[in-house]
Amino acid sequence: MNFRQRFGSWLLQKASAVAPLISLQSLGQPVWTPRRYDKFAEEGYQKNIIVYKAVNERMTAVQQAVWQVQKLVNGEWEEDPESDLAKLLRRPNEFQGGSAFFGALCGYDSISGNMYIEAVHPSPGRPPTELHALRPDRMKVIPGLQGVQAYEYAVGTAQPKRWDVDENAIRHLKQFHPLNDWYGLSPLEAAAYDVDIHTATLEWNKSLLDNGARPSGAMVYAPKQEGAPDMMGEDNYNRLKKEIDEQYSGTANAGRPMLLEGGLTWQGMSLSPAEMDYINSKNTTARDIVMAFDVPPMLLGLPGDNTFANLREARVGFWEQWALTWLYNMQDELNAWLAPQFGDEYRVVLDEDAILALAPRREAVWDRINEATFLSIEEKREAVGYPKEPETGEVVLVPATLVPAGTSPLVDNPTPVREENEDE
Repeated sequence: MNFRQRFGSWLLQKASAVAPLISLQSLGQPVWTPRRYDKFAEEGYQKNIIVYKAVNERMTAVQQAVWQVQKLVNGEWEEDPESDLAKLLRRPNEFQGGSAFFGALCGYDSISGNMYIEAVHPSPGRPPTELHALRPDRMKVIPGLQGVQAYEYAVGTAQPKRWDVDENAIRHLKQFHPLNDWYGLSPLEAAAYDVDIHTATLEWNKSLLDNGARPSGAMVYAPKQEGAPDMMGEDNYNRLKKEIDEQYSGTANAGRPMLLEGGLTWQGMSLSPAEMDYINSKNTTARDIVMAFDVPPMLLGLPGDNTFANLREARVGFWEQWALTWLYNMQDELNAWLAPQFGDEYRVVLDEDAILALAPRREAVWDRINEATFLSIEEKREAVGYPKEPETGEVVLVPATLVPAGTSPLVDNPTPVREENEDE
């Protein structure tokens, strides 16, 4: 049996023509996740304060999001906060609330570039009753004929848990990766060199502080007695080294005067300006790191950021550039995967008006709408999301100084002037 005879049935399906070619390279076998997640988590998030703060800034933004569940009733979308879907988003599982759940997904995404959501179904065909965020390094993708066939989740030496794609129990969300068909690209991978440089700079600075905040210099053995040996004896050398380590090294002994014996002279050393420029190097690499996470440096207190005038503008810019994009992508995924399991009449909507960080943007929009002289009260209320007001809806408010072109308020609308002797 030739290739076409064996696989002709699925080649004729209406699906991607190249998906089988991608899957056949490892058909039915787990595709191992890149062994970098643990290093990113340890060397990046756990040991580097810039990565830690940038990831937490992202997670904090995501945790502020408020999700609305709406139901289609008589052709109109109405909020349904008591639906099973709404309750599930508010409390995905017994260990997490909604904000913690989506914050964990954002953290996994920021460190690994991948997110896995497990939906727990009480029985086949029933809507899920729990959602769990799974660790990306424990998940493996198993390719099938038309893409992903199944997922495997392994913890230690325990038997892996497997879900077929048809079960609709796992949703894999990933960042774009130009060289990997199955896994996403972590922002930390793009910033790895800068993270290493920043961490090494901090380690160098710590070592410098441990040694008195400057190279201690050198003790030069220069015997003054004629005929004395050119080299210090081994016993004297070891004794002197021990005294230096115990009595003159470390921050506790910084500035302590040193007693030198005969034949020893102190030769001080200093760092060059290039070597002392570790502060500028540290700030530069820190800015490069937060650039990979789309976090404005001003939010992390990094100097030299002139992009935004103040912290308020920086936060709004962060929301417009990254947070809203991430949340709307999540909204699309929830509506494509989770909401249909509860019925086609449901959808999940991000409530932007409930996000405090976007208050300055809403205020600017309201001011522009309020100042629009060509809109009626009803149109203004509708533009900002309020219900219509039938009594005053068609009224258009304009400043009293505005008059039609070519007319004069004094000529066309003369104001009666009382004459002084009118009553006499």
